[in-house]
Amino acid sequence: MAGIGNAWSDEILHRAKLTPFVAANKVDTIQVGALYQAVQEVLAEVREALANVPLERIKATKKSLFSVHDRAGQVCPVCGATVAEVSYVDRSMQYCPSCQTGGKKLSDRRMDRLLK
Repeated sequence: MAGIGNAWSDEILHRAKLTPFVAANKVDTIQVGALYQAVQEVLAEVREALANVPLERIKATKKSLFSVHDRAGQVCPVCGATVAEVSYVDRSMQYCPSCQTGGKKLSDRRMDRLLK
C-alpha cells in the first residue's frame, strides 16, 4: 500500500498473518478483513507510542515497536520462529515463515543467484 512504508507494511502483514507475496487478486474476504484490522491496529499503536516522544528518541522508540521489520535472524515474538528476509535491489522485507507462510521460507533471488 502506498504511503504505509516498508517497515509498517512488514508489521501489518505479520499482524494479519499474510505472506508478503500474496497477489491482491488472490486475497479472500477473511484475509481482507484481517489486513484491514491489522492496518488499523498497527497504525493506532504506532501513533499512540510516538505521540509524546521527544524528537531525538523517535527512531529508537520506533525500532522497539517492530516484531519482524529489521529483525532478520532474530526470534519472532509471536511464535518463536526465526524471522527471515527477502532482499531486492534497494530494499528488503522481513517476515516470519511460521506466522505468515506456513513455515515456508521465501526465495531470496539475490542470494539464489550467488549460490548457483
